[in-house]
Formats: sequence, structure tokens, C-alpha cells
Amino acid sequence: MAEPNWVDKTIWTQDNLPVMRGMNSESVDLIYLDPPFNSNADYAAPIGSKAAGAAFKDTWSLQDIDIAWLDLIETKHREVARVIAAAMSKSNMSYLIYMSVRMLEMKRILKPTGSVYLHCDPTMNHSLKLLMDAIFGANNFRNDIIWQRRYGRAKGSQHLPKTWGTHNDNLLFYAGGTSVRVRPFRQISLDEAKQRFPKTDERGRLYTTIAHFSGRAMGDRPNLCYTWRGFTNPHPSGWRVSKERLEQEYQDGKVIIKADGRLERRRYFDPEVGVRTGNLWTDIAPPSGDELTDYPTQKPLALLDRIIRASSNEGDMVLDPFCGCATSMVAADRLARRWVGIDISPKAVELVVERVKADQGMFKKIVPRTDIPLRTDLGPIAIYNSLANKRHLYGEQEGHCNGCREHFPMKILEVDHIIAENQGGTHHLQNLQLLCANCNRIKGDRGQEYLIARLEQRSTKHFWKK
Repeated sequence: MAEPNWVDKTIWTQDNLPVMRGMNSESVDLIYLDPPFNSNADYAAPIGSKAAGAAFKDTWSLQDIDIAWLDLIETKHREVARVIAAAMSKSNMSYLIYMSVRMLEMKRILKPTGSVYLHCDPTMNHSLKLLMDAIFGANNFRNDIIWQRRYGRAKGSQHLPKTWGTHNDNLLFYAGGTSVRVRPFRQISLDEAKQRFPKTDERGRLYTTIAHFSGRAMGDRPNLCYTWRGFTNPHPSGWRVSKERLEQEYQDGKVIIKADGRLERRRYFDPEVGVRTGNLWTDIAPPSGDELTDYPTQKPLALLDRIIRASSNEGDMVLDPFCGCATSMVAADRLARRWVGIDISPKAVELVVERVKADQGMFKKIVPRTDIPLRTDLGPIAIYNSLANKRHLYGEQEGHCNGCREHFPMKILEVDHIIAENQGGTHHLQNLQLLCANCNRIKGDRGQEYLIARLEQRSTKHFWKK
């Protein structure tokens, strides 16, 4: 795993795709993204609010460039292409192409020990789930978390509605690898703690009692049938835990032999950890009061606090590629995580500085950038247009231009980038191709998808580099 090729507290004002292309592989521990939802709506912050000037359009139409992207995806990521091709409308297809090329980069930069949470709503969550299965692996899917973001009921009407009210968002949680663990806990108030942990020990700590024997309904469990300090379950269902764990709990003061000879197994309330929770989150309200910036689609700090606590450690690197009003950055900063944000709106940088400073009571050194980072994890790379590269590519492409597919002598063909340098493309051999002079002039300093779209417009037959 590589170290990040950027410093802590960096925020880019850029399209996130070229920035992520320039990031080192396996350099991020946690990714949270709250992208556009394909809601077919325009969003803008009210004039006079903290986020005034922030706006974006969440509308999508299929363009020639999108089709070229789909062809490019199909050559290397056929499962991803099949998900996109199954879209039910051109708008949905355009949206999924936009998301797929970015999620492929997220997969590359996420550590195998890392996690990714994609925030969406019922508009596209079914398609995004399939897309993430194809990119991150269906075996790495962990949860579809339901966040209840609204309360109460819809406005009354004399007419019957056509749908049930939609009060929730979805968080699709995937792991970077099979060994990833999560801390599924939430913070609770003292009143709730006293309800859930109604007893108090001699030191004033709250606790509740839990079972030490398994019930008969558990069936025969011979591996958990044993005698411990003179106690034995008379039924073949045995104990709830192994003998070694039971002894450890006894040494830790969580199993008590009472004066009357009865056993009591305890679960204590830890205010630092909180209590275990599932995938239905109903206790986090939308942002309000001093937290509210009026930024379109702002999410509450408590939501990001829970995600970051659950899936990262102090000092880990947190990435938000659609960081907007910087909620994830503020939450990460509070929890002593390193962080990096990307947003196409210049307003995001202002909000990060303002919110982190207000939250911490001091100025944190935040690094704004607009450039494309250069990867440092690829090792020594030959000059991109070296003779060695040209010979290798000529053999791989069998002497054909990778645009028009006409055959040329090697000296006529030119070495060029598939992903343009100004879009995060590297000099690595996998990002190089041979083009004839005409195709190279058409492409210019743009990506290969532009060339393919132009050739399609000219009805020129072409094939992709395999």
C-alpha cells in the first residue's frame, strides 16, 4: 500500500476524476461520497446564506462522449458495461457512465483494509448497488443502511397520493477486502442509557444482565457443554460462550458469582463506545441551528461522525470526492483523521476553511489546490515516447492506429496518452497508445473518449485496443 501523494487537509477545486487519477493506488482508508442523485432537479443555496453561490444541476442527458466512455469501459470492465447497458433510460445511462469511471478510480485508490460509503436515495440506489457490485465485488458488499432523514407526515390533500412518502436516504457500504471490520455503535443520551442498562454496580456503573446458558431452542451444542467453577448447564444446549471466554469475562468483572450462589453475566454501558446498532438509523436528525449552512443537500455532522468512527482509526486518510459544504471534512478533523476533499465548486474551499476554523476555535492549515497530482507509486517510468515504448505498442496494436485502425509503418505512428496528462493520465505503458498523425491532431490534449466520439460522428469504423 502506498502513502498519499498529498498532504493532510488538502482540498481540490477540480473535477474529481482527474484528481483521483493522479492519486497513488491504495492510499485511502475511508471514502464517503454524496454524489448527485440523478434527481432531475437544480440546486442552489439561498442568497445571503453561508453557502450562497453554491449550485449544481442534477440533470443528465446522453452525449456522444458518454457513448465513447461506455466503449472504453467495455474493453476492460465488461461487468460494469453490462450494468450500464441495462439502464432503463438515456438519462440513467449517462448518470451511470459518469459514476462508473469515478468509482473505478475509487476502487484503485482504496486500501484493501478500507471502506467506502456511497450516499444515495431510492432514485438510483438499485442501479448504483449493481454498479458497486461490479466494481468493488458483490462479496465485499456489507450493508444497505437506511437513514431516516425526515420525520412526520406529508402535507394533507383532498386527493389520495400515488406513493408512500419517502423519508429515507440509503448508504451503500462496501469493504475494500474480506478482512475489513466495522464498529457498529452509536452514541446515546444518559436517559436512554439508564433505560437500556437499568442496573448499577457498586462503582456506580450502569449495566444490564445477559444470558450465560443457551436456551433449549438452540439444540445440542456439545462443544459448549462443560463445567466451569462448579456450574454446568443441565441441558445439552450448553453455555453461550466458550470456557476460555467465560473465564476471561469473570477475570474482567463481567461475570459475578453472587452471595446466594447464582451466576450473573453483565454487559456494561461504555459512554465512549455507545451501543451496538443495525442498518436502520432513525436517531440522526437533518442539520439545523448553527450547523446549518443552507448548502444544497447538506448532511448532518452526526451522520458523518458515525461513519468515520465506525470505519476508520485516528490518523487514517478520509476522502470525500464530492465534499460540497465540507461536513465530512469537519467530522474527520474532529476525530483526528487526516482528510482530503474534492469539489468542482470554489465555494467548497471557503466553507471548509470557515467551518473547520469555527469548529476548532483555531485556524488549521488547509491546503487548497487546483492542479492534478502526480503519482509517486509507479516507480521509474521511461520517457513516454521512447523507442522501447513505441516498439512494444506497435507489436501490441499490430501496426494499426488505435483510432482509425488503419495500418501504418512504425515511423509514421505517434505515441500518445489514452487518458490525457491534463486529466490525470500517466506515462505508464498501460496509458499509452499509437495514433496516426491525423487521429492525434483530432484528439489534441483531450482523452481518448473524445477521439472516439469524433470518429463516430464521422462514421469511421474503429475498434478498441484490447
